[in-house]
Amino acid sequence: MTTRDYAIQCLRDEADAVLGLIPQLDADFDRAVELILHCKGKVIVTGVGKSGHIGAKIAATLASTGTPSFFVNPLDVYHGDLGVMAQGDVVVAISNSGQTDELLRFIPMVLHMEIPIIGMSGNPESLLAKYSTCHLSIKVDKEACPLNLAPTSSTTATLALGDALAVALMERRNFRPQDFAQFHPGGELGKRLLTTAADVMLTDNLPILSEQMHLGEAIILVSKGKLGLGVALADGRICGLITDGDIRRAMEKWQAEFFDRTVGDIMTRSPKMVGPQAKIADIQKIMNEHKIHNVLVADSEHHLLGIVDRYACVL
Repeated sequence: MTTRDYAIQCLRDEADAVLGLIPQLDADFDRAVELILHCKGKVIVTGVGKSGHIGAKIAATLASTGTPSFFVNPLDVYHGDLGVMAQGDVVVAISNSGQTDELLRFIPMVLHMEIPIIGMSGNPESLLAKYSTCHLSIKVDKEACPLNLAPTSSTTATLALGDALAVALMERRNFRPQDFAQFHPGGELGKRLLTTAADVMLTDNLPILSEQMHLGEAIILVSKGKLGLGVALADGRICGLITDGDIRRAMEKWQAEFFDRTVGDIMTRSPKMVGPQAKIADIQKIMNEHKIHNVLVADSEHHLLGIVDRYACVL
């Protein structure tokens, strides 16, 4: 076998381990979801060694998808960290063998505090399974390690089951992109879903026209505005919009009569408008649906506040 063959075999073994979790899902998975869903406090994930590393990732995934959660090393529990736990919390304890001594030693403390335990192990007969409120099986047929010793398939399966928990909870909570953005304000998704029109709109030197203005004068103002459009106002309120395309089509249609025509002859009388608190993600959707490059920002009485162009939406 080549080195690539070994890699392929490893990936197949780990894929089989993840798929092997499906028939192991039972009513305890439903109970685990309900425990976390109705948790009044926080979810504390714990584990030792490789299980601890996987547990930290599971805690991070839960936290970023609407479940207050963090990881605690069971070794630290004996040195003061037990104080982070309180009634109303839920503990997710991970151990492939279900017999990890460092983990089991603090289980009685958790039970004494009447905190429910969601155990994750590869042994449904283990002590961890016995003392858990509900037990999630992460049993795998073999490790991807050629010696069947190093945690490989088992850690991948645990990680996948943690993701399954998080996804099930997202569905139960009707977790939306806007909710996700609140936990990821620094990412591209967060910026698009949290940034508003008021944050990016152009407000200086806007190309303002009147409905009675002749197109010859309007061309000059549209050109100076460098946005490819002009906004027609009547009594201070938006009444229409013309674009470069409108002007070109008017030239082709009227030719010599073009300069006798007014803005009112060619303007769109119902331009797309949004309020200053409209999210960039929603503005992008409007632009894409209507194949336009700019959206007007106005107050409730249609007073022009600014213009958002497509480039401002690229965060």
